[in-house]
Amino acid sequence: MSDLDDKSQQILRILQREGRIANLELADRVGLSPSACLRRVQDMERRGIITGYRAVVDPAKTGIGFVAYVTVGLSQHTKAAQAEFERLMRAAPQVRECHNITGTVEYLLRVEARDLPAYKHFHTEYLGAFPYLNTLTTLVVMGSPKDERA
Repeated sequence: MSDLDDKSQQILRILQREGRIANLELADRVGLSPSACLRRVQDMERRGIITGYRAVVDPAKTGIGFVAYVTVGLSQHTKAAQAEFERLMRAAPQVRECHNITGTVEYLLRVEARDLPAYKHFHTEYLGAFPYLNTLTTLVVMGSPKDERA
């Protein structure tokens, strides 16, 4: 955010917490006229700084009772193996996030499932069936005292 001035950074912080805030209220909170505020928001959208707006959903109210982070190590470190793994992860609705990371494994996934048996099925039948899989480690989320994903 180094090329953004203080007002634009303030706008971004508010929008990250309250994406549906009315422009009039946003402008008032950052001390700009509504038109100047809207121009800044539109400019950040045009420049790709703001890439979208999302609904934050309560997983429990949508039938998600199990959340885990999964580390994945591949047996082959080729571009083709990684591309195939990433394609499979994009197609899996249980995988809410997929990150290519550094370290002893290649990927970190955030997986949401109805319950433990549903996760076990995904783990065994989907992840376990990937031909270039070397290691899988599941870290079960027991609680999330801070979660700023939106």
